[in-house]
Amino acid sequence: MTGTGGTGSAGSAEGSGPAGAGREASPRRLALRGARAVAGLAAGALTALVGLLVAVPAGLVLLAVLALPQARRTVLRPLSAVGALSARAELRRLERLCGIRPPAGYLPADALRYAVYRIPLGLLGGMVLGLMVTGLFWFLVGVLGWFVISVDYPLEVLGTGLLGAFLLVLTAQGVHGTVLLEERLVRRVLGPGPHEALRRRIDQLATSRSEVVDAVDEERRRIERDLHDGVQQRLVALGILLGRARRSTDPERAGQLLRQAQEESRRALAELREVAWRVHPAVLDEAGLSVALESVAERSPLPVDLGYDDGGRPPERRAGTVLYFVVSEAVTNIVKHTGATRIGIVVHRDGDTLRLTVEDDGAGGADPAGGGLTGLARRVAALDGRFGVHSPPGGPTTITAEVPCA
Repeated sequence: MTGTGGTGSAGSAEGSGPAGAGREASPRRLALRGARAVAGLAAGALTALVGLLVAVPAGLVLLAVLALPQARRTVLRPLSAVGALSARAELRRLERLCGIRPPAGYLPADALRYAVYRIPLGLLGGMVLGLMVTGLFWFLVGVLGWFVISVDYPLEVLGTGLLGAFLLVLTAQGVHGTVLLEERLVRRVLGPGPHEALRRRIDQLATSRSEVVDAVDEERRRIERDLHDGVQQRLVALGILLGRARRSTDPERAGQLLRQAQEESRRALAELREVAWRVHPAVLDEAGLSVALESVAERSPLPVDLGYDDGGRPPERRAGTVLYFVVSEAVTNIVKHTGATRIGIVVHRDGDTLRLTVEDDGAGGADPAGGGLTGLARRVAALDGRFGVHSPPGGPTTITAEVPCA
């Protein structure tokens, strides 16, 4: 689905069925995710093999000094440093290739334990990939033998191909299961314990509640400023014009003042609609997030490329509202401050998460700690979402948000 703002038009593929678009895009995403998982397990198998070659002699040295406290500490110090480096590398691999979010704040001793514990799991992933390659080979032998090469034993060739296909299906499940085991190992060894997790969750909820209150107060102050500086001034001017028209003894002058008053009332009504739209657009409840984002694209003075794919499952109201305000505020900031010539907006569903990306071709240098972006981060955090801003000097600026929508 694409839309272009600034020209008063917004094209949409939603009319042809977003569910169909979601079904078309989903196999591509699954294939890409599977390929990345295979690459992640292959890299993990290599690092596990290296880790095994390091862990065996290191374990023998540690076993030799186990009864000597001073010597044990001397040996454990460099081992802990190596374990921390290994854990960081593995977590980076899992995040980039397997989509596993790493925990924060783990201890060096936990990092060393994780570096040792994951060696068997990494080797298991290598074995699964080896069986996958074997199944692919057998499957290709069966396909080539049946359709390309003239063979004397067609049933054996057919059986070989079917066995290879069966092995491919099993190893595909094995890849998925190994990735899940990798995630469980990370959570079990490096993640916080139940009490620590509960304490962090309480702190997070208390912080997000305070931030939501601050965001609501800031929003109220902004609405008050909009009404005071805009609508209220228009109404005062309207009252003055009507008073002057009522006191005027010149019919032509009175008609001129009334025409000015009518124009001022039109402007006041437009500004009042703008304020009401920024508070909460009615189209968001009536037609959904996709149409509301199209309206943002149409109202923008800059061209907007809008891509929207919710997989045929519209987000629930709170998630849609948060993403709408993130887009609306981001577009407003881009128009005012970046000098951009074009804006790109992409919204897509990934399982039970809606992912948003807003990018411009402006000068960059946006401050994530600024008032507007901080308010957006608070809105997203209130729904346990993630918010990020990447704006190097010279651009481009990229704003990302992930909001649960189950």
